Amino acid sequence: MKFAAIETSTEWCSVALWLDGELRAIETRAGHRHGELALPMLGELLAQAGLGAADLQAIAFGAGPGSFTGLRIACGIAQGLAFARGLAVCGVSSLEAMAEESGAGRVVACLDARMGEVYYAALEKQGERWREAIPAQCVAPDRAPRPPGGGWVGCGGGFAAYGDMGFETVYPEIHPGAAALARLAAPRLEAGEGVDAARAAPVYLRDKVALTTQERRRR
Repeated sequence: MKFAAIETSTEWCSVALWLDGELRAIETRAGHRHGELALPMLGELLAQAGLGAADLQAIAFGAGPGSFTGLRIACGIAQGLAFARGLAVCGVSSLEAMAEESGAGRVVACLDARMGEVYYAALEKQGERWREAIPAQCVAPDRAPRPPGGGWVGCGGGFAAYGDMGFETVYPEIHPGAAALARLAAPRLEAGEGVDAARAAPVYLRDKVALTTQERRRR
């Protein structure tokens, strides 16, 4: 199977190509330029592989949680590419992609959600899949539940923002990437778990995007 993967849920913009098991990926720190960078980056990868968008059989994207704008960009690009060609779309959790990026088997994935909260989940690797020991949630760092047992590794920008949160080993520099996303999407697409482009949607975990003036004054 040949498919593209797009991840724009954080300040990083990354794209990947899965070519029958061969993986190619590029990424850059994008700031707020994901919308202008993602498609040219994908075009660069396709050109390097001697392929065009018409050769793709599916599209995977980082479904979130993460930056609201970034999630909409990845989902919109995936839908645009898929609608035009009748391709299946596969949304993959950004927290799962971060866990996959870590290389560990028991991972607490934590992204800074701003407003004094984090996007947080505890995930265990089982074969090619990740199982949620603690479901993805938006929570204050001091109220984040501890996963059962030991051997948990923390990863993600939430630890850069709020410290180790009581975990012995943390890697705050790890972020969701399109290469990890593609590795997770491949078995799902092969199993026919892709959906119609019209059903693709971001996972926000929180509806609120900013604090009120009164809430800011209380901080």
